[in-house]
Order: sequence, then C-alpha cells, then structure tokens
Amino acid sequence: MAALFPRKQFLDKEQQQAVVAAIAAAESGTSGEIRVFMEPKCKYVDPMDRAKEIFAQLGMEKTVMRNAVIIYIAFSDRQFALYGDKAIYEQAGGETFWKKAAATLSGHLRAGQFTEGLCNCIGELGNALATHFPPTPGVNKNELPDEIVFGK
Repeated sequence: MAALFPRKQFLDKEQQQAVVAAIAAAESGTSGEIRVFMEPKCKYVDPMDRAKEIFAQLGMEKTVMRNAVIIYIAFSDRQFALYGDKAIYEQAGGETFWKKAAATLSGHLRAGQFTEGLCNCIGELGNALATHFPPTPGVNKNELPDEIVFGK
C-alpha cells in the first residue's frame, strides 16, 4: 500500500527507541515477529515488491510458525508497504485486515505523526498476531531482532 507522508522522516534516537519498544511490547503477547525496514528510496515501482524482497533478505520466512510481518518504508519516496508471511496473512483476515492496517498507518503518516503511526501500526499487527498466534512454550522466543533496519 503506497501513501504520501512528510519527507522529514529520519527517526531520532528517542523515536527509534519508541518504535523498538513498541515492537517488543507487541511481540510479548505472541509467537509472531515484527520488523521495520526503512530506506530513502524504493527500488521498485510497487513498494510491496520491495517489502517482499527485504522480507526474504532478512530471513523472515524462516520463523517457526511462518508468522512474521514487515513494515517497509521508503521515506524520501513517501511510500510504504505491510507484508505478512503466509500464515499470518491468511489468519488475520486476508486483504481486508491488511488494508485497514495500512489505512491506519497512512492516516498517521499524512498527519506527520510518524512515530505514533508506526507504534500504532505495530500495536495493531501485534494484536492480530496475539489473537492468531498466542505465546507458545518453546516457540515464543524472539526469533528476529527488534531494532529498526535502515537501508541505503
């Protein structure tokens, strides 16, 4: 899902910490994983194609339950995409859920509420993951790092 938002979108240290804390909080109630990847420009016309590529490059399809989600942002191009692995995409409600989550994020981005938008989106994704992939003994470990990944 592409959307326009303000161009000033480099996160300062405090904003990065807020996003990482939101990821940790969202993941605490699920066996699922959430990552955020940001870069200035999208290498493809459709940011979803880039999100899928980054998802694979980060090894996100290797989670035990195939329930990882990536939030991809190309801040200079003012585009983003949400991409979930097969299990979470289907169980969260398919296209309807993902469009709603994207619309929520888009609204915040358009209003210049970048950190709040990311944190709210992470929370919404975490709720879906918790509903469909509750903590599972032996599986509920942090399979992927929580920090934001920055591309070039």
